[in-house]
Order: sequence, then structure tokens, then C-alpha cells
Amino acid sequence: MTRSSRHLAALAAMALAVIAAPAAGCSSKETPQAAATEPPAPTTPPTTPTPTTPPTTPTPPSPTTPPTTPPTTPPTTPPPPPIVGVPAQAIPGHADLQDDTPKEGPRLVPQEVYLQTYVKLFGDDLTPLQVEALARGADAGNVFDRWADYMSPLGFPDHKLDVNRQTNTNTLMMATFERLGIALCARKAEVELRSSPPPPPIAARRVFAFDMTPADPTDAEFAARFDVLHRTFLGYPAALAPTDRAGRFHAVFRDVVRRHAAPGAPTSRFTPQQAGWAAVCYGLVRHPEFIVY
Repeated sequence: MTRSSRHLAALAAMALAVIAAPAAGCSSKETPQAAATEPPAPTTPPTTPTPTTPPTTPTPPSPTTPPTTPPTTPPTTPPPPPIVGVPAQAIPGHADLQDDTPKEGPRLVPQEVYLQTYVKLFGDDLTPLQVEALARGADAGNVFDRWADYMSPLGFPDHKLDVNRQTNTNTLMMATFERLGIALCARKAEVELRSSPPPPPIAARRVFAFDMTPADPTDAEFAARFDVLHRTFLGYPAALAPTDRAGRFHAVFRDVVRRHAAPGAPTSRFTPQQAGWAAVCYGLVRHPEFIVY
């Protein structure tokens, strides 16, 4: 065998060896047909997610009715002891105490205040001219003249004539107060104390806000009615007056009633009791406490 032949034989042997090697590896493994015929291993189906339960909200506790406590009576505090006054002379060093400071005398009520009060006693929402017509009545000025006649005597200033306001009373002013007071009491007695036609209700009366008694009033009946007039004109109860004012005015009332009821007495538009109450009104409307303060 030649050298070239031996070389070819060696190459062929090497090729066979190479081919035989993969075949031997394949024999040690399963064939595709065997692998294909074996059933596949069972697979676990996908699990469906279980829905989660929403978180529960805690239930608030039910309100409970508080226990009822019986009302307790607060302890009563005894009133403080009364304060006992001590005279100034009993204080050490005040035995000869005297008040020598200068005092100012009563002052005259301003003329505008007096006029407004006078108009209000006739009624609400009345002008001075309307009051003038009521005060004059059907007497053609026998009781009341004109406001123009009373402005200067009352002390109103007149700047056109350079007349100052009067701050003190005088004789002409006091006579004017008396004239106006008589006109007020007479006209109101004609309306509020009349028997026919019936007088206005007590709530609508401005001066005589009471009913007259069938007979002459007793001391108690007079005092109750006098207190109404006293509060109307002077602004405080008659019981607080510095003197026995009700008793003194009751004496005047009795005297006027007696004179009007006496035989041969002059004819009057008033009954004896009406005249007595009108006289009491005259005294209060002209009282110094009505025109000064």
C-alpha cells in the first residue's frame, strides 16, 4: 500500500469515528417519539383571586341616657342684717358739725317745659293752638284768652324786642300760672267728671283719672283719688309729701262742697262734688313744686 493510500485510509477512519460519537450520545437519551408519547404532567389551573372583605367600620356606641339627678335646692342665704344709721353728731369730732355751705334756691322750670307739660295734660298730639281752642271753649275767652297774651307774662324771651328770659317769678307771672291752671282744671272737669254724656274711660283721662263716689268720699276714698291727682301734677305719691297734704286738701274739698250745696248758693255748671275736685286741681296745678325744681 502506498503512502497516499494509507493517508486516505486514516482520514476515512477519522471520519467514521466522528460520525459514531454523536450516535452513541443519542442512544443514551430518550427518543423524540418516546418523549412525545408520554402524557404531559398535569398542570395546576390558575387560581381565581378570592375577593377581599372590606374593612368593617366600628359601630359607635349607642348613646346612653344619663342618670337623672333629682334637683337640689340651693342653700338659702340668710338676709344681711339691717344697717343701723348713726347720727353725724355721734361720730367723734362731729359733735358741733354744721353745714354752712351756700345752697342754691329752687329754680324756675323753663318756660318751654311748662308749656309742653300744659299741652300734654289736654291730650297727646295737640298743638298749642288746638289747646287754646279747647281752653277757650264756648265762653268767648272768659276762662282763657290767647297764647299771645301769656307768652310775655310766662317769661318767654322776645328777641325781636330784646327781652330776656325771666328766671325768677313775679306777680304777673304768678297770676298767669293761676289763670292757666283754672282753665285746665275747669275744662277737664267738664269732660272727665261729667255724668251725661258718660265721661271717657279712665285710661283716656289726663287729669281726673278716677270715678267720683256716689256720696261725699270718706277719708280713704278721698286719699286714693287725691293720690292720682298728686302723682299727675307733682310726680310722686301723696304719702311722701312733707306734711299731711291729703288731710289739708280734704278740708278744702269739704268746704267747697258745703258752699256749693248750701241753700241760696250761686248757680254753677258743676255739682258740689265736681266743684270740690276742681278746687283740689286748682291747688295742685298752682303748687310751687309744679313750677320750680
